[in-house]
Amino acid sequence: MKITVYGKELTSWVAAACLARSGNEVTIIENPSNANIRPQPLPAIRVLVNEPGLLDLVEEQIHSGRLVRNLQSETDTTIHWLALNADEISLAKEIVSEETLESGTQRLIVNQSNFGVGATEQLQNLLTHTEQHDVIYLPDLIQEGNAINDFSTPKRLIIGADREWSIIQTNALLRPFSQSADNIQVMAPKEAEFTKFAITGMLAIRIGYINELANLADQINVDIDVIRQGMGADPRIGHHYMSPGCGFGGQNFQEYTRKFSELFEQKSNPSLLATVIKENEVQKELLFRKLWQHYQCDLKGKTVSLWGGSFKPETASIDNAPSLKIIEALLAQQVTVKLHDPQALQNLQEYFGNDHSLEYCDNRYTALENSDALLIVTEWQEYWSPDYSLMLSKMRTPLIIDGRNIFDKEMLQSQGFTYTGIGR
Repeated sequence: MKITVYGKELTSWVAAACLARSGNEVTIIENPSNANIRPQPLPAIRVLVNEPGLLDLVEEQIHSGRLVRNLQSETDTTIHWLALNADEISLAKEIVSEETLESGTQRLIVNQSNFGVGATEQLQNLLTHTEQHDVIYLPDLIQEGNAINDFSTPKRLIIGADREWSIIQTNALLRPFSQSADNIQVMAPKEAEFTKFAITGMLAIRIGYINELANLADQINVDIDVIRQGMGADPRIGHHYMSPGCGFGGQNFQEYTRKFSELFEQKSNPSLLATVIKENEVQKELLFRKLWQHYQCDLKGKTVSLWGGSFKPETASIDNAPSLKIIEALLAQQVTVKLHDPQALQNLQEYFGNDHSLEYCDNRYTALENSDALLIVTEWQEYWSPDYSLMLSKMRTPLIIDGRNIFDKEMLQSQGFTYTGIGR
């Protein structure tokens, strides 16, 4: 099939690369609103570098000739794939109107953008040849850090379409990927849009609730890890998205959550999500507050180590990451910050610049030298089983504030550390 993908974010690049790998002829238009913008070299595109394996896959597909970077779509393109930013619905309308002017050729428009509930219907209303052209909605179900696998071998698929021919064509388009899916649901586009938002909202509420419980557990001196295990053992609840921490981040997750909350507000309905979003921003400052209290509100001249800067493991992305607020708060208190992250150091350096109080460390133990505290911000696998003796020898004060509860509290205390976690 001949496919044109519109957009320059993670969703568009993953779709373009995976569709090309499955044999399609794919054109990606990164800046459909401005053909005069010169495309960046691939290694300079941050979303390609941040996502494991994506840069290599894109380069491989371009080399094969199945993926082409262009300024406009081919005239014989039959599938147009919209993976645009949330604020680009006007651009999407222009694309749909332009690409469906001609009759005589069947055109399928796939909307995979976060425009909101009812957006696909708005795009459908622009069509003049509805018997040959259709707009369907395909929710973005990929997670940063595992995007290629999520697209290529999805566990479930939701297809928002209500015309028989477009459902048949969508099934054919997704056939290389749908073999792994345990569940494929076809529903109206508006229902599919609502479902995607509802899923994201439910996950955000679960995270917000377990964080709220953990903060209460701190106050009444119970271990949230024990509580979490007890809750997770109930089959009605389970363990998924039930790990307390110092707040969630990420571009897509927060954007969908915010967008869904705004929908409630537009309909004059009070929303749990509005509270979750607000409290999550407060939660991002929790490690700083714990450190502030430990040192009795005087951090000036201290040296603090951070392990983890990306918003989650297995990605270099720092979009809305808790580390950003923590580092900003520490620097404001004239703290020297030593930061380690396996992948995100370059992004953090671009974000903060060369602040003389912020040191970027390639080695996790180097980041501990003369440290008055270690804050665990991202639960990278390499942090789970460190050399405790080496840590003790490096740190000036063996204080660990664990924002992801990755360490065993009793083990660290027996080694001579002062340890505090989230709700522990």
